[in-house]
Amino acid sequence: MAVGYSIRVRRRDPLSSRSFIFSVDALRSVLPAALCGLLLGFCGLPLGWSAFTPLPLALALWVLATAPRPGQVAARAFWLILVFFGVQLWWLTRFMAELSGLSWGGVLVLPLFAIEGAFWAVMAWVVVRPFRDPYARVWALAGGWVVLEWLRTLGPLAFPWSDLGYTLLPTPVAQTADLWGALGLSLLVAFTAASLVSLARRRFTAPLLALVLWGAGWAYGSTRTPGSGTQGQALLIRSQFDSFGRATGSLSAEGQFGRLLALSAERQPGEIVVWSETAIINQFDLGRVPAAGIYGLYRYPNNSAVAWDGRQIEPVVYDKLKPVPMGEYFPFETTPAGTAVWELVFRVFGLRFDPPPIGQSTRPLSLNGVLYGVYICYDSIFSWVARHEANAGAQVLVNISNDGWYKGWGVTQHFEMGRVRAIETRRWVLRSVNEGVAAAIDDLGRPVAVLDQGEGVIHARYQLLGGQTIYMKVGDVPALLLALSLLVVAGRAERRSERPIF
Repeated sequence: MAVGYSIRVRRRDPLSSRSFIFSVDALRSVLPAALCGLLLGFCGLPLGWSAFTPLPLALALWVLATAPRPGQVAARAFWLILVFFGVQLWWLTRFMAELSGLSWGGVLVLPLFAIEGAFWAVMAWVVVRPFRDPYARVWALAGGWVVLEWLRTLGPLAFPWSDLGYTLLPTPVAQTADLWGALGLSLLVAFTAASLVSLARRRFTAPLLALVLWGAGWAYGSTRTPGSGTQGQALLIRSQFDSFGRATGSLSAEGQFGRLLALSAERQPGEIVVWSETAIINQFDLGRVPAAGIYGLYRYPNNSAVAWDGRQIEPVVYDKLKPVPMGEYFPFETTPAGTAVWELVFRVFGLRFDPPPIGQSTRPLSLNGVLYGVYICYDSIFSWVARHEANAGAQVLVNISNDGWYKGWGVTQHFEMGRVRAIETRRWVLRSVNEGVAAAIDDLGRPVAVLDQGEGVIHARYQLLGGQTIYMKVGDVPALLLALSLLVVAGRAERRSERPIF
């Protein structure tokens, strides 16, 4: 008598309200999704090959779309994204191990990967429910993916890391970000991936349109020229103090300040000085800084940026707008119970629980008649922050950051995402950092001067620019509407399908 190896247990499907079967077949179903997540994660790293992301994305969309039921589509999406972020954010495991002092501390970030997987699972379940044809589902998933990227920019736990659009940065097509932003670039990647899948059904309209978009984008990007304006001068600094040591109190504020003063001694006439995030711990030390400039200041409990003209702080102070989720912002941190829990957790790691409030203003800082669009660290991966600063009159963008918390690929990812802000607004971006990448980036997003190792300075020469790009005027609305239109395409594909229903 034959012996079966499949174990069938009928339960309620929490997503589709149908029953499903746990079996060996389930593993066979999830494994391809996990492999797609692995391939997509490696392709999306900030390397020259990232422009080929539509290929693994097309495969991933097909693997998701061919699951028999919506609940199984969601399950595949969960594992695909869990593995994807496991690759993209693997550097966080090293960070957590170092922060906790535990060799196994890296496992503490696994819930983050699972949370991201859950977001995609819900999205996948929602968008595929009206469709049974896999080709229709592919278009629905492509549109849903882009809409979810936009949703991930909202709320206190917003985390728009590793979005599809940034993979186009090595190509001239990235220059179209001044038309429709990084979200528009994501739309192009998702549309291209869905178009590649449609070739299997001998549908050529979408692939031809994708080819036209790529050709037009390539031509547009290849013909962009840098803007011209009044030249500005700045001394950008890359310091290398231990962020963990400062958090635990083993690094003195005076020692940090002295090292920054020594680096600033290389200032040349006419240069303003730019210091990194929280470079100044004691506000009274502003009277000891070497020259007029933009300074990262820790104003308990805010991470702030101030413009100092040598006599006083400019009235407008920029407070960090987007605290890092689970790093600077924690769920329920303002409630008595939540505060007690997080204080206990931080005490275990030898740290002080000091969550900063969220800033409110995107007004530029004025210094010597120039408007500087200053934003801090994590703010740089949100397109709307730099866009609001530029719309308010900023002539140059300044990103001060403490990248000592980032490890490995995280440093490069943060820098590359920040380059797109220059393209979207057609403004130069100046980066002064602790560790990380100090740089002067032109309005085409090209690094003109870079310092990514050791302590040192950059004598930046940049253009003060004005005007509005189309993206500055309309924001993410066009890209979001086009993403939603892919759901309409999915509906048409469903109606035209002659494939049997599952």
